[in-house]
Amino acid sequence: MTHIEQLKHVASGPGFIAALDQSGGSTPKALRLYGVQEDAYSNDEEMFGLIHQMRARIVNAPAFTGEKVVGAILFERTMDDVIGGKPAAQYLWEDRGVVPFLKVDKGLEAEENGVQLMKPMGDLDSLLEKAVAAGIFGTKMRSVVSAANPTGVKDVIAQQFEIGKQILSHGLVPILEPEVTISIADKHATEELVRDEILAQLDALNDDQDVMLKLTLPEVANHYKPLVDHPRVIRVVALSGGYDRSEANTRLSQNTGMIASFSRALTEGLGAGQKDRDFNTTLSDTIDSIYDASVAG
Repeated sequence: MTHIEQLKHVASGPGFIAALDQSGGSTPKALRLYGVQEDAYSNDEEMFGLIHQMRARIVNAPAFTGEKVVGAILFERTMDDVIGGKPAAQYLWEDRGVVPFLKVDKGLEAEENGVQLMKPMGDLDSLLEKAVAAGIFGTKMRSVVSAANPTGVKDVIAQQFEIGKQILSHGLVPILEPEVTISIADKHATEELVRDEILAQLDALNDDQDVMLKLTLPEVANHYKPLVDHPRVIRVVALSGGYDRSEANTRLSQNTGMIASFSRALTEGLGAGQKDRDFNTTLSDTIDSIYDASVAG
């Protein structure tokens, strides 16, 4: 019953998905933005302990509930850790009403044909088994597209769907994330290739193979509406991709049916040195603004 309840919440619940999945490479930057410098820790364990404290503080904030936050994407170490005295995924759903997802990719290959494919995930099946046992609902994995290169785009989308089917075989819902770099000159042309390749892959899925998509906010409003409306798509979420929160919210509000899945734009303005009252007020205002943009479309 839990999976059905979570699926309903993810598919139609008002709100957005919080991306709390900074991994090894992006953790130092996330901590710096939070006001924690590199000299505050001396090894990876201490670094991950500090980022876990930040995530737990966010999750425990009064505004961080299923009323406006539909789901949260976790890093593997967060899934393995405890929040509020419970395993993180269990706490999110049982105590906060937020559906737990897990980041499963191992980072990116070097760029080729204008894209970065995902590195091999040889232990993916065992990770997915662990995720199911932990109460995870779905997964997320990221590739990057930086040019309107048909060969590269085709490769990225094919890899996303191939691994997505492996994830589906474990009873988990995959979020496929072929991120388009926001600074490229041919961004719209790239987005046309991405949309068309995704549509082709969606049309080839079986009726029991439903996925989610996480996409860069497009240059043309409603560019991804055919994906939003596709019967194999549970929901389309948007990444902030380097846009600040104001810009990301403005773009998001112009795209019907898309909701946010922000990371940097979610934690913007939060600081380790803030008193709880200031921290919670800042986060509440942020959640309200991202929620409003997510339900505006």
